[in-house]
Amino acid sequence: MDIRPETQIQSVIKAMIDVVLPAVDAENKMAQEQARLIVGTLQLVAKRLPLAFLYDCDELDRYVKHAEDLITETEDHIDGTLRTELTSLAALGRNLLDRAGTAPTEIEAAIFELRTAIGLLIQDANRSAPAGVKEAVRKSVLEMSKLELERELALVADMGFETDPAKRPEPIEQQLRQRRGR
Repeated sequence: MDIRPETQIQSVIKAMIDVVLPAVDAENKMAQEQARLIVGTLQLVAKRLPLAFLYDCDELDRYVKHAEDLITETEDHIDGTLRTELTSLAALGRNLLDRAGTAPTEIEAAIFELRTAIGLLIQDANRSAPAGVKEAVRKSVLEMSKLELERELALVADMGFETDPAKRPEPIEQQLRQRRGR
């Protein structure tokens, strides 16, 4: 299951074009127009989604530079508390930008490359490895699959597919914080 927003948006666009639009009354011009507007908006969102992180980084960088310029330009002519707060916030923003050096597209590409390489390794192990190694690989794959499934189920939990509270996964925010050691 791939629950990336790009994939989900493409699925919704396809459903709108293939199922919903043909079902909308051709005589209802406003409904037809709104349905096409929905498709167009989703297509625009899908096109712009990969830029969202870079856009936010660019915006933060511009505000940090602007704050730094203002601090320099106003020197001792503004309230000391405001100057201290702005200096602190600009430093925090600069630190965040320094830590955000890897673009999401690079991380996604690394994920896809690792998936491919792992798949090839599994195939090779199944072809030529001793039984003990095959069993170890099988257990590792099952454990990884279990973790991935729990994570993906948590990501879509708000959609209400799981009605039994006892079966609901740990919230995705909590899972991701634990993974990052927070």
